[in-house]
Amino acid sequence: MYARERQRQVLEVLAQSGRVTVTALAEQFDVATETVRRDLDQLAGQELLVRVHGGAVPRSTTEVEPDLESRRTTHVERKRRIALAASHLLPADPRAAVLLDAGSTTAELLPHLAQRRGPVITNAPAIAQGALVHTELEVHLLPGRVRPTTQAAVGSSTVDAVRALHPEIAFLGCNGLDEDGFTTPDPDEAAVKSAVVRSAGRRVVLADSSKAGARRLVTFAGAAEVDALVTDDGLPEEIRGRLVEAGIEVLLA
Repeated sequence: MYARERQRQVLEVLAQSGRVTVTALAEQFDVATETVRRDLDQLAGQELLVRVHGGAVPRSTTEVEPDLESRRTTHVERKRRIALAASHLLPADPRAAVLLDAGSTTAELLPHLAQRRGPVITNAPAIAQGALVHTELEVHLLPGRVRPTTQAAVGSSTVDAVRALHPEIAFLGCNGLDEDGFTTPDPDEAAVKSAVVRSAGRRVVLADSSKAGARRLVTFAGAAEVDALVTDDGLPEEIRGRLVEAGIEVLLA
């Protein structure tokens, strides 16, 4: 059974029962529990259900968009593996400018900046604070209005500041990705991300596989506008193949 058909049946079971568990679905479909977890993560990324401990519930039974503190405790090991893999893409020159987008996955890159000496630019106050631990770095915090949900600075002043900069590499987060590109639900955050994509020399998206197949309100980068995607091995092969065809280097952590 293909993943899409299995996921369709998961949603049917969920609509009938009001809750599904990983173990029950694994037995029903005769697949590994990790396969079911990936299915549920992908459906959650599309906001078709909400992940809870051991399974999932319908969207209407709980808050859909978690705050940053909640995301920091979700898929932690995956995010750390992704950050480690992404660290190998850092420029060889330790003085090269690096831009880190706001997000729980991009924040995991901070420990890998310890040996660098160049500017670190971010629109996230929390990431700027974390970067100050490494005293050799030049930490630049972009201006703007800070969104409570993501704690990202956004707005026209943020976009203007990004446009004036040209970092050698930028690491971005996203809320959804598919073969057509990368999306986020907030237009203001999308505007900042789009400005980063246009300004940076190399554009790298960090996203765990739960974002795969989801398409949010605003596209901030088409597939051809991103140089690399660093994710985990739960990325569907169909999406991976399409992204590679578009010229994106896909690294699986």
